[in-house]
Amino acid sequence: MAAAAASVVTTKSGAVRGAIANGIHAFKGIPFAAPLDGPNLFQPAQPVAWEGVREALAFGPKPPQSDYPPMVRPLIPPELSGPGADCLTLNIWTPELGAANLPVMLWIAGGMFEYHATGASPWYDGSAFARDGVVLVSINYRVGAPGFLYLDDGVANLGLLDQIAALTWVRDNIAVFGGDPGNVTVFGESAGALSVGTLLAMPAARNLFHRATVESGGAQIVTTAATAERIGRRLAKLLEVEPTRAAIAAQPVERIVAAQNALRGELSTARDPQFWGEVLLHGLPWAPVIDGEVIPAPPLDLVRAGASAGIDLLVGSNTEEWRLFLVPGGAIDQIPQAALAGMVAATGLPVEKGLAAYGELHPGASPGDLFAAVMTDWYWHIPARRLADTHVGAAAGGTTYMYEFAWCSPQFDGRLGAGHAVEIPFVFDTLGPHAEPLLGTAPPQPLADAMHAAWVNFARTGEPGWPAYDRERRTTMHFDLSSHLVDDPLAKERVLWEGVR
Repeated sequence: MAAAAASVVTTKSGAVRGAIANGIHAFKGIPFAAPLDGPNLFQPAQPVAWEGVREALAFGPKPPQSDYPPMVRPLIPPELSGPGADCLTLNIWTPELGAANLPVMLWIAGGMFEYHATGASPWYDGSAFARDGVVLVSINYRVGAPGFLYLDDGVANLGLLDQIAALTWVRDNIAVFGGDPGNVTVFGESAGALSVGTLLAMPAARNLFHRATVESGGAQIVTTAATAERIGRRLAKLLEVEPTRAAIAAQPVERIVAAQNALRGELSTARDPQFWGEVLLHGLPWAPVIDGEVIPAPPLDLVRAGASAGIDLLVGSNTEEWRLFLVPGGAIDQIPQAALAGMVAATGLPVEKGLAAYGELHPGASPGDLFAAVMTDWYWHIPARRLADTHVGAAAGGTTYMYEFAWCSPQFDGRLGAGHAVEIPFVFDTLGPHAEPLLGTAPPQPLADAMHAAWVNFARTGEPGWPAYDRERRTTMHFDLSSHLVDDPLAKERVLWEGVR
């Protein structure tokens, strides 16, 4: 590796010093907003500025959060940063500084709106994108209660507003890093993809990005204000404080995180539908909230009304998403038929019809396998297709493309399959030791070459390399060892869920 050298760039917030190695400039931990100390942890992000040259050589702190759930923790590489108040930062990889007018991609990490949400993972290294002529930006944003506490007090969805603050910073500053502020693609996975699906509908995000890629997400998983307020007040009760933003912010961060963990425990054990409402099924106590202002209405309704007009969209999911949550801990073999039937009922599908249909679609499958298939469709496959269908039909909507990632990981004796998150190192072209726990020791580099190139092409031109999606053929790129086009690959499932999901 070539020796690293310094590179200094002056932004509207101040000057930053990054590093250059092998022709790639890297700037890490650049603040896009002021530190979140004291009461600021539960208030909208504020502008930031500094004097002199700020070092941008290490990732910034991550937002307050607890550890990932134990069943997935061993599969995720260690992050390269710890927690801290100065957590609203971003990272930039670019092949050229100055007026290069290169396409820009801004990555939003996932983590159930409760964990992670940082660009410091080795999976998200942007070097390969910069190598291929893209300015890659990754961001941190608030999760959990700091990001999504709702108390009907005029403040809501701070985690999404953090993302908008980062996009605004990129619009105002990315040109000096070689990027074109008029060609920004926002992309994310899981909660990051749900964020992108919601950003498509948000008035405050309008004109901040021009293309969007939704990896394992959609625009349907949101929480009503009534449910979110019950959860916010319950958090305050667990903290033994008044249900006000100031009272909660006055508590030590560690105590707030502990209360969040207690709430998640209650979601698992005290499953009162009158309290939890829609959260009982989607499992995200801190999801985006339809507050009437930041998110004026259900995002899919806003997309249908034209909120995402003119934005090109690439959307898709993995064939066996839910297996990530059932296979590593062995839960997939512990699900009885009664639990499967109860879950089908909870989704809104008629139980007998749903069980019969999925039994025909997956002959010989165990109750656990069928549980994974139903939840994969409810959580990811169908919302992705509803978003694609809605975006295609929206007034002056942009061009839409659909993909499915089908390569099966060999891990857990091949039972993990094309599970949730398996596609990420392929998209970033970051196969290697950090990806081995999820992908095994010999993931196919040609598949990474193909997926990475498609994401780069989409950011550069708005076309990933296959025909656009429409409601007639529903053409979908099927990514696997041998990638190929398929028309309407989930036609039976799509029809089955019509009017339900």
